[in-house]
Amino acid sequence: MRISFRQVEIFWAVMTSGSVTKAAALLNTSQPTVSREITRFEHVLGIKLFNRIQGRLHPTAQSLTLFEEVKDSYFGLERIGHLAEAIKTFKGGQISVACLPAFSQSLLPYACAEFVRNYPEVNIAITAQESPLLEEWLTAQRYDLGLIEGAARPPGTQSQLLFTADVVCVLPRAHALVERAVITPQDLQGQSMVSLSSADPYRIQLDGILAREEVRCRSVIETASAAAVCFFVQQGLGIGVLNPLTALSLSGLNVAVRRFSISIPFSIHLITPDYRPHSTMASAFSQVLIRIAKDLTVRLDTLLG
Repeated sequence: MRISFRQVEIFWAVMTSGSVTKAAALLNTSQPTVSREITRFEHVLGIKLFNRIQGRLHPTAQSLTLFEEVKDSYFGLERIGHLAEAIKTFKGGQISVACLPAFSQSLLPYACAEFVRNYPEVNIAITAQESPLLEEWLTAQRYDLGLIEGAARPPGTQSQLLFTADVVCVLPRAHALVERAVITPQDLQGQSMVSLSSADPYRIQLDGILAREEVRCRSVIETASAAAVCFFVQQGLGIGVLNPLTALSLSGLNVAVRRFSISIPFSIHLITPDYRPHSTMASAFSQVLIRIAKDLTVRLDTLLG
């Protein structure tokens, strides 16, 4: 016969509670069951654990020696239990997210705010990086989650469409074109522009549209940051055309957001690694991202009318 965990559990309960009756109540079982298992435990061990005096169990010296070892084992089990509870409730864990810089300013703050309210002890490590290094890091399985533009899935990952909308125009609140719900390429004729850098894919598409429409405007400021475009527009330096999430995030700061008449699609994909263990925390954060992306779509539609 071998020692069973149940026998050790009953022994622990008797020693800590001081009686068979209290041990039975503690374990939600009957007194005869406790007495029977204690007898079996003594038989398996080959030592006497209790002296039975007037219906009560009194620990022997051997029992007290054994109890010291059992206490150490129980403390180990408690630590395991505490760790399991911490894992279940996301206490002290970390989620690593790699993304384009624009998403650390326009999408992730909303998602992190909701997630941290529910799981305040989780640390979220966000690394902003431009393409193609971002895709290389995601392929290397270095992060729990990734956020990229476009549908090109990095090797070794899974991709899910998270958000899609067209780029928009941002204008100073006092600009004459604010009265228009939709800005056309012809509206930009002769206007001062705050532009993304010449290598930016959305800038390239916009330049192509303006060239086809024979529209000439002047680029006053060029910057690689969509958020910087909004801040320059806020100062009245010109009109910008950029991704809708950044525009939405900064729309209240003396910046008006309007539709652009020609579609330039913008999309975000959620990336998960194939070969990195996917934690329950990362899954929970993914669900928050999906929900926030839907909320931002509604907010954008409301803003644009």
